[in-house]
Amino acid sequence: MLREFISMLFPDFCLACHEALVRGEVMICTSCRYNLPQTDYHLHPENELLAKFSSKFLLKYTLAYLKFTKNGQVQRLMHALKYNASPEVGEILGHWYGHILKEHQFDQEFDGIVPVPLHPDKLKKRGYNQSACFAKGLSESLEIPVWENALARSKVTESQTRKGKLERWYNVKDVFVVPEPALVTDCRLLLVDDVLTTGSTLESCLDILHRYQSRELSIATIAVAQ
Repeated sequence: MLREFISMLFPDFCLACHEALVRGEVMICTSCRYNLPQTDYHLHPENELLAKFSSKFLLKYTLAYLKFTKNGQVQRLMHALKYNASPEVGEILGHWYGHILKEHQFDQEFDGIVPVPLHPDKLKKRGYNQSACFAKGLSESLEIPVWENALARSKVTESQTRKGKLERWYNVKDVFVVPEPALVTDCRLLLVDDVLTTGSTLESCLDILHRYQSRELSIATIAVAQ
C-alpha cells in the first residue's frame, strides 16, 4: 500500500510518450508498446537491409525491430538507452523482439549472439554497452547465448552521430578485432547493434567476422533509420 501511495505522489513516466505509468508497466507504457513502429523484416527476407549489405556480404538474415524517425517514440527510447543511464530499455526491447522472432523459429537459426563492442574506455564511462543490453534481452527470449567477447574494439573512435557516410566508414575502418577466433569460426552468428543508419559500423564488424570464416552471418538492430 505504501508503494502504491508513493507511486501516486511520484509516478514513473513512459520513456516514449512521457505519460505516467500505471501499475504493472515498466519504463514503456502499454499503449506505446503496442503502437511501436515495427519493421516486420522477419516476415520479409528480401527487405531493404538485405539490399543495403548484399553487394558486400552474403547475409542470411537482416533484421530490425523498429523504425527510427526523428523526434518519434523510438528516438526517445534510444536516447534514454544511450544517454540517460537506462540499460533496461535495451533489455526490454530485446526481450520483446526475441519473443516475436521465436514465434517464427529464429531460435533455431543462430549459435551465438554477438553485440557490437564498445572500447573499454567508453564502456567504463557509460557503465554498459547498449548493444549488449539488447543482446541480453534477445538471449533470454531466444535461449541463445551472448558471446560478448567475440569482438573487441582496438581503439577509441569519435561519435558517429554527426558524420556523413564516408566519414563514418573511415571512423570505424579496421577498429574491430577477434580476441577468441574459436568463438566465431564455423559458427552461425547474429551480430546486433542499437540503431542502423549508414551501416558502416556493422560493415566493419562483418568484415572481420568474414575473415575468420564464420559459417553464417546475420544482423539485428533495435531500430533502423528511415
